[in-house]
Amino acid sequence: MEVLKVAASSDANSVARAIVGALRKAQLVETHAIGAGAVNQAVKAVAIARRSLQRENRDVIMTPGFIEVEVDGQERTGVRLIIEIFEPKT
Repeated sequence: MEVLKVAASSDANSVARAIVGALRKAQLVETHAIGAGAVNQAVKAVAIARRSLQRENRDVIMTPGFIEVEVDGQERTGVRLIIEIFEPKT
């Protein structure tokens, strides 16, 4: 499973393209974001990726959770978004 690290300065469109690309290789991708701005960009990227995949009659399931990461020697709590492909039955 590919892990994408998202920062507050990340471009949501670029992250969305990375999510779609990773989902085309595997059915699952994970994003990690620390801080409100980074979480905002990650969630926007999932929404953009979802819109792109819906054009192919595919959808995504996003499962949020928390992670503990070490940044500059300090433990920080971040948000983990697990994104997977969902293909609705037609």
